[in-house]
Amino acid sequence: MTVTRDDIQLAARRIDGRVRRTPVLRVSPTLTFKLELLQHVGSFKPRGAFNRLLVAKEQGKLTGQGVVTASGGNAGLAGAYAARELGVPARIFVPVNAPAAKVARLRTLDADVVQIGNEYAEAYEAAVAEAGQSGALLLHAYDQPEVVAGQGTIGLELLEDLGDDFDTVLVAVGGGGLIGGIATALGDRAQVVGIEPELAPTLAKTLDAGELVDVQVGGVAADSLGARRFGALAFEAVQANGVQSVLVTEDSIVAARNEFWREYQLAVEHGAAVTYAALQTGAYQPAPGERVVAVICGANTDLSTIG
Repeated sequence: MTVTRDDIQLAARRIDGRVRRTPVLRVSPTLTFKLELLQHVGSFKPRGAFNRLLVAKEQGKLTGQGVVTASGGNAGLAGAYAARELGVPARIFVPVNAPAAKVARLRTLDADVVQIGNEYAEAYEAAVAEAGQSGALLLHAYDQPEVVAGQGTIGLELLEDLGDDFDTVLVAVGGGGLIGGIATALGDRAQVVGIEPELAPTLAKTLDAGELVDVQVGGVAADSLGARRFGALAFEAVQANGVQSVLVTEDSIVAARNEFWREYQLAVEHGAAVTYAALQTGAYQPAPGERVVAVICGANTDLSTIG
């Protein structure tokens, strides 16, 4: 199933009032941050979660069995938040190495948290099994049409808030829901570039192979950008819109995250720092005068680790 710009516009109307319209911060004449870390529960994920649950509610598929999802953290937080707001239970499967801060936050949202496996893929298998047994609605972290369409509403906001005043959007890449949605929303209006850690090159390896493949992932940003397999819907979107991948090092991610705090007083998670890391190191080198938007996608992190 293909996600279209019409789907994203419908999603924007559906989730209006459920999610925050996050601000843009003009850093320089050629650099703007989209501060999606200020979204509910500290990441962009509620956009897709609300769209998925609200569509299911319209179709009579959101029942008292509630919602089940798997996540390294942020998708689980979004699913738990959306479920609580809509009055249904949520069971969240997370890897055993998920950040303690995210697990603790899940429990404050009244979610039933199950820690299983060492990677997202293992938690996802458990979530699928649970949904099949219980009849709960399965919320995928990134590869469902409603989820991709919800994340794409960020692209619509950029068009509305910045008009013609940007050329390129840098987007962190995990499973691809965010970049697939934004690329679809923007189409040929702007260049969209995926930024991912060298130790979690899911999009890069997929583009190299020309098909969906399993990728070994790890590193400091694996809790949010650690999807082992790129989403099929996102792959269709990045191919259709000429999206490329740029890789950044572990050291550059840590340095960019620290710089966010020192320079802008923004506490971001490692996965959210990759777009700035690409600019700081020249991994992505804008052309003279190129106007860049860096999407800053998440804030769920251990504050004691920011230097």
